[in-house]
Amino acid sequence: MSTATKLISVGEAQRLVLERAQRLEAERVPVERAAGRVLAEAASSLVDLPPFPSSAMDGFAVRAEDAGVGARLAVAARIAAGSPAGRPLAPGESMAISTGGAVPEGADAVVPLELVEEAGESIEIREAVAGGANVRERGSDVRTGDVVLDPGIRLGPAQVGALAAAGVHEVQCAKRPRVGILVTGSELKQPGEELGPGEIYESNGVLLATALQLAGAVPAQLGVVGDDPVELERGMERALLGFDMLVTSGGASVGPHDLVRETQAGLRVEEIFWGVAVKPGKPVAFGVRRDHLVFNLPGNPVSVLVTFELFVRPAVNALLGLPEPVPAFRPGLLEATVRQNAEREQFIRARTRRDGDEVVLEPIAGQESHMIARAGRADALIEVEAGGGELSAGSSVRYLPI
Repeated sequence: MSTATKLISVGEAQRLVLERAQRLEAERVPVERAAGRVLAEAASSLVDLPPFPSSAMDGFAVRAEDAGVGARLAVAARIAAGSPAGRPLAPGESMAISTGGAVPEGADAVVPLELVEEAGESIEIREAVAGGANVRERGSDVRTGDVVLDPGIRLGPAQVGALAAAGVHEVQCAKRPRVGILVTGSELKQPGEELGPGEIYESNGVLLATALQLAGAVPAQLGVVGDDPVELERGMERALLGFDMLVTSGGASVGPHDLVRETQAGLRVEEIFWGVAVKPGKPVAFGVRRDHLVFNLPGNPVSVLVTFELFVRPAVNALLGLPEPVPAFRPGLLEATVRQNAEREQFIRARTRRDGDEVVLEPIAGQESHMIARAGRADALIEVEAGGGELSAGSSVRYLPI
C-alpha cells in the first residue's frame, strides 16, 4: 500500500463521514428508559394538559363577581389535589383549594390565602381578584394531539418529564449504535499488570468506551490485538460482522508494524480517506464496508481524544439522528500566545475559566500527543487554524468543550 497521501481538511473529512453515516432504524423505548436517547418520530400529547382547570396556588375558589373587597363568603367545601369538590360552586360561596386542585364548575378565580381573613367556615375578601386569576386553564400547556417534542431531540430530564406529563409511555427512538473497539499494539498491558521492558499501559480502549457511552452509543471493548496480521484479521472480521461501527486505535500509520489498513483492504473495507491536516491525529483513516463504518485512529492517546471529537462523535450523532451532528464550537479568549502550525489545523488542550461574560482559555503545559495525563486536566480543545504566525494572548478563538 502506498505511503504517500494528500492530507484533506478537517471539514472535508467530516463531510465524507457524514455522507455515509445514516440514522439507524427506530425502536420503541419506554419513557422511563429513554434518558439520553434521540427521538426518531414526533411525540404527541394524549391529553389536554392540565386536563382540567386547576388552581395555581393555595387559596379559595370563588366567582370573581362575588369576591369584592369586604365580601363574606361561606366555605362550602375543601378541595385537595386529586379530590374534586363533586358539585358546582353556588353564588355567594367559596371553596378552599390546594395548589393543583380542580377548580369547581361555577368558579372563575382563586383568591390566595394571604388575601382573605378566615373566620370559622367563612372568609372575608381583603383584596379583590379578576376573573381567571390564579386559574390554570384546561389545555393551557398543551392540547390533545399537539406535538410535545419533535424528532431529532435528545431526551433529558425536562423532555422525559414533558412526555410523561402528556401521557406518553413509549417513544420511537433511533437505535443506539453498537461500536466495537479494537486496540492494536504488542507493547500494551492492562492497568494492574506488571510492565515489562518496553511495555506501557493500554488506555485508548477505556477512553473510547467512555466517550462512546457518553455520546449515546453502546461500546464493546474487543481487547488488545498484537502486531500479528492473522490475529488482527480475525479480530476485525468479527467486529465488522457484529457491530454498526468499528473503531481501532494504533497500527494505521506507515511503520512496518502498522497493519490495520492493509488488513482492512483484504476484508473489503473501502477506504474513504487516510490522512487529515490536523494536529494531533494526522494518520486518522475512515472507511466503510456495506453499511458498517470503520475508523482507524492513531495510537497516541491525545490523538485518539481529538480525532474522536472531530470525526467519531459526529458519526455517532448522525447514526442517532441528531439534526446537527458536528459538535458546535463556542467563542473564547486565549490567555497565552499560541504558535500556528504551517500545514495543519491544531487542537490545543486547555482549561477554561470565566472572566465576567467571557470564557478565557489557558493552554495546558505539555501538548505532545502522548501526554494523556496532562490532557486529563483539560476541559476544552482550542481550534488554531494553520498558518505561519501565532495567535497572541487575548485573541478571539473557538473551542470545543471536552
